[in-house]
Amino acid sequence: MNIGAHVRGGGKLIPSLEAGVAIGATSIQVFTQSPRMWKPSQYAPEVLSAYREAQATHPTITDTFCHATYLINLASADLELYEKSVACLTHNLSVARGMGSSGLVLHVGSHKGAGFDDVVRQIADAFERALAEADPAPEGVADCPILIENAAGAGGTVGRSLEEIQFLIDACNGDDRLGLCVDTQHLWASGFDYSSVAGTEKLVREIDNSVGMSRLRCFHLNDSKIELGGNRDRHANIGEGTIGAKGLAPLVGHPKIRDLPLLLEVPGTGEGPRAEDVVAARAVVAAGIKLYDGPTSSAPIKKAAPTKKTTVKKIAMKKAMPVKKSPKKAVKKTTAVKKSPKKTAPTKKTVKKTAPTKKTVKKTLKKTVKKSTPVKKTAKKTTKKK
Repeated sequence: MNIGAHVRGGGKLIPSLEAGVAIGATSIQVFTQSPRMWKPSQYAPEVLSAYREAQATHPTITDTFCHATYLINLASADLELYEKSVACLTHNLSVARGMGSSGLVLHVGSHKGAGFDDVVRQIADAFERALAEADPAPEGVADCPILIENAAGAGGTVGRSLEEIQFLIDACNGDDRLGLCVDTQHLWASGFDYSSVAGTEKLVREIDNSVGMSRLRCFHLNDSKIELGGNRDRHANIGEGTIGAKGLAPLVGHPKIRDLPLLLEVPGTGEGPRAEDVVAARAVVAAGIKLYDGPTSSAPIKKAAPTKKTTVKKIAMKKAMPVKKSPKKAVKKTTAVKKSPKKTAPTKKTVKKTAPTKKTVKKTLKKTVKKSTPVKKTAKKTTKKK
């Protein structure tokens, strides 16, 4: 399992790795600039290079994700706000590429009631512009995708369903540099109940049939202060919300999800994820894995089915084996009659009585075969039951 957490970045960036280590995280997420300010943070090339090297050689932190600024709204009808949003997204992506990030998570924005269909094209244009205009990834560094995050569904937010996210990606001709980040709290608030194995299986199918599981790069792992379908973005610590540890377990324990980076965005005590939140998340994932793989004690249950079949097979064979041998034994006994005159050397009269004629031997064999034949039929019946 890969339990990550959102941590503070800072001007030199590298301290964010150690912040992750301090709470036991194995992946981290950072803002590339203040989430509530338009002013972009500037990073010298050597700072970005140093971070890439530190991340690539880090013994425990496997992935770094960046989160784009909250102010971005690619669905806005206000042209000035739209252009500022595109410029901000482009800068955030440049920094994420320079850091060697595994993905830039983005809240697309809200159409404010204009309707999703009316904003699809302008959002797609914004994606295409940012992907083309951002600074390229350094040589030898994998490109950083934009990861569209699902929305909780309040107001006219874009991305409240997997279908909407699929439309956005399709509008960009399925660009491989567009991916998905699923927030567990947002998904719950938008009305998707994944708190059972059946519910999670349904979610996995929907992801695979829409954007595709290959585009799913990470999760935001959060409990919810809002009830199922509440349509508001309110995170809670793991096990302290309406989803609960039991409700999150089927999702994070699923075989196709458990190894993805699961990034905590919980409030903690107000300063974000703590070490105890990482521990709680690990326990939930472990419990979820048991739902699919089963505990150690359940191993005999898995073997019960074949054992039962084997037992039936053995019983059938035990009944069948003597049946096949019985005709042979009967023939041997009958044949022994031929040898008896030689051993006893009886008188001629005795020989006449004891030595059977050919007709007598044939009759005896016929009787033996008749007795054996029903037994063979029984063996066939036993096999059919098997």
